[in-house]
Amino acid sequence: MGSNPGPVVQRALLTDELQTIRREAGKTQEEVAAALDWSPSKLIRIEGANVGISVSDLRSLLRYYGMDDVERIERLVAYARGAKARGWWMAYRNDLEPGYYTYLGYEMGATAIRSFQPLLIPGQLQTEDYARALTIEFVPDGSEAEVVVDVRMQRQDEVLERDPPEQHYILDEAVIRRRVGSQRDPGVMPRQLRHLLELAERQEIRIEVIPFSQGAHFGLSGGFTVLSFDNGLSDILYLEDARSSDVTIGARDGRVADYRDAFENIRRLSLPPEKSLELIGSIADEMEISLRVDQA
Repeated sequence: MGSNPGPVVQRALLTDELQTIRREAGKTQEEVAAALDWSPSKLIRIEGANVGISVSDLRSLLRYYGMDDVERIERLVAYARGAKARGWWMAYRNDLEPGYYTYLGYEMGATAIRSFQPLLIPGQLQTEDYARALTIEFVPDGSEAEVVVDVRMQRQDEVLERDPPEQHYILDEAVIRRRVGSQRDPGVMPRQLRHLLELAERQEIRIEVIPFSQGAHFGLSGGFTVLSFDNGLSDILYLEDARSSDVTIGARDGRVADYRDAFENIRRLSLPPEKSLELIGSIADEMEISLRVDQA
């Protein structure tokens, strides 16, 4: 992971460790709050990652636990300070669905992204034209649609241009055959497919396609993304549809492991990367030929 995993991940790391330290000390939340003259709700909110903790309160808490490991203390202090930083996505808090907003914070610190999509190009791989053509179908208000597109493009810049995570995308064949944007600009989809081929040249990006010939599979129930981290933080599951989204943390819900396994099962149905890219390229060729014929 890069040197700055972002405030959401640092707060999650801090709260996970504080819960572990309290349990190792054999203390309940009520006992700790009473000893520090805090309200019980204050500690509950801190351990639940709902609020931050000041460095002075953190040091008081660690002293109460008898923590004398200087290196560990300073790491936790660094997390507390890092958790107060302002992530790029925070400027859009009032414009984004809460689940997506939370997901963006975790994505910033992920070291691996595994994503399956049955119908649409994943947001990290979309061209601006594709993103706009797609968004206006769900967000008819032009100004609101532009905010969604802006977030998507900035998200790509922030994640892909930092120390980028390993990324493995599996797409159903329907994703690369549906001509998104064709009503207004028939060139949107072939350009998008060429963009996929360019991105696949990056060492950290792997793109595979499940051909129609494989028939039905688990992924047809909907798209999903699993984020992984190299610092002990539990995996994150992100489920999204056109109307809502949901973030699930692995330590709290067995569904994360289920979807992690599902991704591996789906992967066995997909074409290997070189064959997948050949298919994407051939479909792009077909679309471009059709476009030239229509324009002749």
